[in-house]
Amino acid sequence: MASTVSPRLQCVVFDIDDTLYLERDYVRSGFQAVGEWVRESLGISSFFDEAWKHFEADRRGDTFNVALETFGVSPSPELIRTLLAVYRGHDPAICLLPDSDECLRFVAGKAFVGIISDGAVLGQQRKVERLGLAARSNHIILTESIGVEYSKPHPRAFSDMQRLAGAPPEACVYIADNPIKDFIAPNRLGWHTIRVRRAGGIHCTRDCSEEARPKIEITDLNELPSLLQLA
Repeated sequence: MASTVSPRLQCVVFDIDDTLYLERDYVRSGFQAVGEWVRESLGISSFFDEAWKHFEADRRGDTFNVALETFGVSPSPELIRTLLAVYRGHDPAICLLPDSDECLRFVAGKAFVGIISDGAVLGQQRKVERLGLAARSNHIILTESIGVEYSKPHPRAFSDMQRLAGAPPEACVYIADNPIKDFIAPNRLGWHTIRVRRAGGIHCTRDCSEEARPKIEITDLNELPSLLQLA
């Protein structure tokens, strides 16, 4: 595995979740917002505790359904849609991790800075706003805004970002966390790829196939400046 990337680097692109902040903080914030809605609308005061218990036990995808059933409430499709709307539309209590803040300061003005992130558009927009990423990047692509079919590992967002940066593939790098989907497209395009395997990250224990494997792994973004070798 390479110890540094190209000194001719021109385009530095970041994922958001578990790359620039801890995603579990967003989930907790969203569950609290949903819990408040459930308390006011359904009279259940401990929904957050129940949902968070299942999340901590690695329950994914149907957490709200299971929590509702615990309290004897039928998780109808309409109710689940409402809870998801509250979750995605809430103002998240999240912030950039200190190493992320320092890293973004480091790359500012030294390279084209991009953001490529998957997820429900409204929720991702709320994260971008709360983290102040519009002011700290040259361009942001939330993949579902161009079509859910273009979510990672589809290459379109990466090709679009590379074109906007005016950089060849060997001068681009993607920094992200999820080895299942994040690195397949940039690897195929010839980008450099760096995985942030953060303690507490939702995907920190995952491994992956060879084509999805990043070229470099780090534990936080404090390691990035020496790897990027930006002037």
